[in-house]
Amino acid sequence: MMQKLRSLENKKALKLIDKILADIDRVGIITNTLIEDLKTLRPFAIEEEIPLVVKVIRLTYEHIEKYETFAIPIPDDEPIEGEEMITDEAVVPEESLYYVIALLKDTSKKVNVADLRVYCNALIAYAEEN
Repeated sequence: MMQKLRSLENKKALKLIDKILADIDRVGIITNTLIEDLKTLRPFAIEEEIPLVVKVIRLTYEHIEKYETFAIPIPDDEPIEGEEMITDEAVVPEESLYYVIALLKDTSKKVNVADLRVYCNALIAYAEEN
């Protein structure tokens, strides 16, 4: 059973998420700025004790530091049994990164938590394979 997580409530954290989303939308993935923003965001999630958000943020900025892009596809709406991710479509790094960051804003929704878990697992699997 999936537990319901609290959402980030800190106004500075939410403002920073909005800034990150606006930056991705406007200029795409600028690695140094994005990594710094994510590293600034992470302590807010630690403070609010939302471990899944803390982990996804860390895995995301570590992935971007190492690969200089975001190579994780957006989770499929209805996963095929035994397969969590879309595999037949090309990854659009900006779209997928935008989506995962947007999920961080509201972790009170089960579907958002489920997608964050898929991202978490995919980021770990990608790091192990590459």
